[in-house]
Formats: sequence, C-alpha cells, structure tokens
Amino acid sequence: MRKGQRAVAAMIAIGFLISGCAGSGGDFQAQISAAGYGTKREDVIVVMGPSSEPEAGFDPAYGWGAGEHVHEPLIQSTLTVTTPDLKIGYDLATDMEVSEDGLIWTVNIRNDAIFTDGESLTARDVAFTYNTLRDTSSVNDFTMLERAEARDDTTVVFYMTRPYSIWPYTMAVTGIIPEHAYGADYGEHPVGSGRYVLKQWDRGQQIILEANPDYYGESPKMKKVTILFMEEDAAFAAVRSGQADLAYTAVAYSDQAIKGYKLLSFETVDNRGFNLPAVAEDGEIGNDFTQDVNIRRAINLGIDRHRMIENVLNGYGSPAYSVCDKMPWYNEEAKEDGEPQNAVMLLEKAGWMAGTDGIREKDGIRASFTLMYPAGDSVRQALAADTANQLRQIGIEVKTEGVGWDVAYDRAQKEPLMWGWGAHTPMELYNIYHRAPGKIYAEYSPYGNEKVDRYMDEALACGDLEESYALWKKAQWDGTTGTIYKGDIPWIWLVNIEHLYWAREELKVAEQKLHPHGHGWSVVNNVDQWEWE
Repeated sequence: MRKGQRAVAAMIAIGFLISGCAGSGGDFQAQISAAGYGTKREDVIVVMGPSSEPEAGFDPAYGWGAGEHVHEPLIQSTLTVTTPDLKIGYDLATDMEVSEDGLIWTVNIRNDAIFTDGESLTARDVAFTYNTLRDTSSVNDFTMLERAEARDDTTVVFYMTRPYSIWPYTMAVTGIIPEHAYGADYGEHPVGSGRYVLKQWDRGQQIILEANPDYYGESPKMKKVTILFMEEDAAFAAVRSGQADLAYTAVAYSDQAIKGYKLLSFETVDNRGFNLPAVAEDGEIGNDFTQDVNIRRAINLGIDRHRMIENVLNGYGSPAYSVCDKMPWYNEEAKEDGEPQNAVMLLEKAGWMAGTDGIREKDGIRASFTLMYPAGDSVRQALAADTANQLRQIGIEVKTEGVGWDVAYDRAQKEPLMWGWGAHTPMELYNIYHRAPGKIYAEYSPYGNEKVDRYMDEALACGDLEESYALWKKAQWDGTTGTIYKGDIPWIWLVNIEHLYWAREELKVAEQKLHPHGHGWSVVNNVDQWEWE
C-alpha cells in the first residue's frame, strides 16, 4: 500500500472513531444533528499533523505547552499569557514585581482556581511545578531559576541565579501541575485547572477535550474539541469528505476549491532562513567564502523575497528580515529588500569578479557553497532551490543537498543550512546570536560579537520588561554594529510561512495572534471563543 493509500485508510479508520461510520460528509452532518447538537453546534473537530501529538503526553516537564506544542492554557493554567500584541497579560497571576537587582520575582495568584479533581490550586503547586521543571524539563531552559517558594497560598517567590527580565515569557508557557496528583503517568492522565479537561486520548489517532465546568474564567463556547492527527493528504481527504471542521493544509492544496469550506491563512513568525558561518575555516568550523561580510551582505541583497513567496509559497507568506519580525523587540532597521544590481556592485567593489563560467572568484576562492536542507521537507527544499536560482544571477553558485538532522547540526558549523525558527520570546535572538556559554562562538553557526552579546546581557538584566525591548533592538542594530544587514548579518532570513487551514464556511474562528514556529497547537489557543454562525 502506498503512502497516500495508507493515509486515506487511516483517515477512514479515524472517521469510524469520531462518527461511527466513514460515510459521506452529508451523512456525517446528519449524525451530528441526530446526536443533539442541533443548528447551533458547541463542538468542533480539528485536524493537526502527526508531529503535533505530544509523544510524552500532556506533561509540561516533557514539552507540553512549549516548543512544537506551544499554546495558551488548555488543560493546565499558566501564570501569564501573551497578549495579541505579544506583550504580557495575566492568567493565574494577579500581580507581579521584580527586585531592583532582578534576582527575586514575587507573583500573586488568584484564589479561585480549582484542579479538575476538586482540589484548590495554591502557590505551593506553582512552586512545585517550577522546581520540578527546573530539575526535569527536556524542552524549556530553567537554568536561571535557583528555586521557587510559596510564601502563602496566593504568593509565590522565584529566586533567580541571574537576572532574567523576560521571565514572564517563560511563565506564559509553563502549565501548573498539582503537587498532590503528579506522578509517572501524569502525562497520560493530566489533572489541571485550565479551560478544558482531557477526556480521551487514542494514541496516534485523536484526543478529546471537554469544557472544564469548574474553570474560573469565562465558560468556553466550544464545549467539546476533538483533535485528530493525520498526514497532509489524509487531512485534505478528511475535509473533502466532510469529516473535519478545521484542518491544517499545505500550499500544494491551496489552489483547490472545496464546497462548504474556506481557506484560512494566518500570519506567523514561523520563519525560514539559513546561517552563513561568519569566520574563516578552521578545522571543524568556519567557511572561507561566507566569512567575508561583503558576501553575506550581497547574498541578502541578491534575494528577492517577494518573488520567492510567489514561487515557493503560492503567495502565502511574508518577507522575513529577522528572526523576530513584527514582535515588540523587532528592529525595523532590519528591513532590506533585495536589489540584485546593488549586490553585483557590492561584490565587484569587494574584488569578487566573474570567471569564465559566470561564477565569481577572489584570491583563488570560488563564490560557491552548499546549502543544506532537512531531507523530506519539501518547502525548505524548494526555498533552497529558489535561493540557488536567484544567487546564480549575481554570480554565486549554490549547490543544494538534503541531509538528516543527525548530521545537520555539526555540518552547519561549516556549511549553510535551511532552518526554521520563530517564538514568542526574545530568547530566540539570544539562542541564535549570543555566544554559547564557555564557547567562542554562538551555538548554531560560528559567530560572535562582544557588543551584541553585551546588549542582550543587559536586556536580560533590565529591571523592566518593556524597557528591555530597546536593548534587544540594539543587539540587532545600534547605528554602528549588530546582527542585521547593515552589520554582521551571519544569518539570511527569507520568509515567514503563513499557516493554512481549511475551515467550514459557517465556523467562526476567533482572531489569531501571530503564530510561532510549528503548524499545530497555536491555532486552538482560543478555541474556547470559536463559534458556529
């Protein structure tokens, strides 16, 4: 059986799970009405990709709520949330303050939150959660946390190992777990205080969430949320057969028309770009070609991002100029649209002259590099190919190669790799550009700038979160140096990929925030506010 046949077979099998038969869309709708939902439904069926299913379950210690599973409070509550403009708002927290030296955070929490087993949520549960994740988390970084202590039932105090102004962004993705009900099987049977209760989980197939009747906030409009996990072709088949209300989809399907459905497109900071090793080759790191800053600037100028969006994404994307476009800490100076003629002028002024085959050379070095992409990722492969085609026009040769992640990280120390990034935290900048602890260069690609590091260190040590945004912007460009085109430009950012979904015409999906990296859980951040028209 071929891949597409297997996917459709899986979709049909899941159809039995959710509807009792795998019949036509009309039959499925009739079954919904017969089940008592009537004309005003209070349930929704959402399809996500298989990678969205949390392998380790719904335990924040093992990545639930962060990384590929980032979301606002669903099963567990969080202390804070991100607002529509990606600043900080409150969930469990009612107030917070930080000491002048940035080493003590005091957070007051509400007193009416109840776990789904009937026990009250107190500051002791908050302290237990953070101390547990500090010791066990496999996704989030908690090295800045020394300990968390409950001062009383509604006050928790965080003692930090170093100042960390963006701590509220960590609090926004850390679900609170109950000390009295936490154990080895918590991920499969989570007890939380969020908007929904996990009622059923059939691994590899579906999860079912039901509204939490004891939720302290506004009661969800959607009382039941069924999430199916399918490959792209099966997800598309589920839409065509009427077995899904909303399903993720790929650009390849975006030119289709499906009766009764509309194509939704959501803006993101889910960016794609490639690193350019910024130091000369030395053993296992560096690249003698890309270490020339004029080459890096010319590459940036030589790429027409708007053309790339049309060629590769069928128009569903936006140009990316940094890893944090449109975020509160984004420096607008990063925007620099491609001008191939200016790239040519820059290259020739820097001594890179065209050879007999049109590829430039200087001091015996050929203007050529290999651009890797993750094998099996068709979008990154297409972006790499388009990059090669565009740079060939300014005399730079790019060879593309699909590689596995088992070798990609190491090889990226010498050769560019097509990456995907994007998160609701300034730490994305830090992780990419700041020199790794105890090392000469940044972790993912050899680069280092003492002034850039200092700005980011000062941003973390800043006593006021919003004031720190200006320092993150200076790390990108302060007028003389930084990470953007005018400065060191050790990374080339290409596009922000829009997240596409098929949705029933009568389904009103609440307004979405800028989605982070990952085409999955972020769409249901506010599923409680969705409704049927």
